[in-house]
Amino acid sequence: MPKNKGKGGKNRKRGKNEADDEKRELVFKEDGQEYAQVLRMLGNGRCEAMCIDGSKRLCHIRGKMHKKVWIAAGDIILVGLRDYQDDKADVILKYMPDEARLLKAYGELPETTRLNEGIAGGLDEEDEAAGDDYIEFEDEDIDKI
Repeated sequence: MPKNKGKGGKNRKRGKNEADDEKRELVFKEDGQEYAQVLRMLGNGRCEAMCIDGSKRLCHIRGKMHKKVWIAAGDIILVGLRDYQDDKADVILKYMPDEARLLKAYGELPETTRLNEGIAGGLDEEDEAAGDDYIEFEDEDIDKI
């Protein structure tokens, strides 16, 4: 039987997500950077994002973030603008939902920006509306049926 020559399986390649629960310092935009909201993921490390300045740009996810930071449609990101290509940008940072809410509170993001609060945020509104559809039966009513 041949000896194993590799260094491990796919879990080694995936890496550890240690910085997930740590609080990090809020990063604001600098010159040559802009806030954007992801419209859709295109694959191959690219996404289409609507920047706060009103232009739609094709964004490239940098190698440091590739397969480590998962970006989905609706996320708020920080992009680095290119001097030579106005319709393209590079994703520098993805903001966590609480960081995006702080940016909106500080006035960095316009009030019209809709932040995706995740699955839990959307379910509360649906549950309240769905509560009207239920019919409550007494024990006597069940016996009649």
